[in-house]
Amino acid sequence: MTQDFQSAHWRKSTYSNGDGDCIEVAISLADIVPVRDSKDPHGPTLTFTVTAWRSFITAIHAGELPAGN
Repeated sequence: MTQDFQSAHWRKSTYSNGDGDCIEVAISLADIVPVRDSKDPHGPTLTFTVTAWRSFITAIHAGELPAGN
């Protein structure tokens, strides 16, 4: 199933350092959280349930996941 995210409001992390290795997240949709590569805004999009995304963010803030390099 393909979804249209043209009306979504995308944002980059405030931790992005401008080297191009960024993701964008649309937080304006009610039931899902789409994530995409900022270098390829028309490319594939991963989607997560709101519950799964909140769990992921909570784990990051709690230090339960290793930091990327």
